Amino acid sequence: MKAITKKEIREFLKLKLSSDKAWAIRAMSRIYDYQTETEKNYHDTIDRNYVGFSGADAKILTSIYDYYKNHGYVSPKQLAIVYKRVPKYWNQIYTISDKSKLDPMISEYTSSVKRMY
Repeated sequence: MKAITKKEIREFLKLKLSSDKAWAIRAMSRIYDYQTETEKNYHDTIDRNYVGFSGADAKILTSIYDYYKNHGYVSPKQLAIVYKRVPKYWNQIYTISDKSKLDPMISEYTSSVKRMY
């Protein structure tokens, strides 16, 4: 199996995170897990630890995550925000993912895209 490139990883994850509800919600949840307890409580980015939500996204994505956690779903408007904001975290998601499961999905996607052209 050919090694996958960073470009292929980015393309695959950004596509999934901007269009697949399950992937986007799971990614938002995983990124939230990396917020510090203080950041979770204040819905803000306080620590410069380079993980979790950025300052621009912390308030809205923490709010959406809290809603999801309490209600078990997100509204279409909330999902649109998640689709717009979560793809920028593709590298964090890749870093914390199980590569033995994710890399074959990326390889299959890349192969199928190449077969189309």
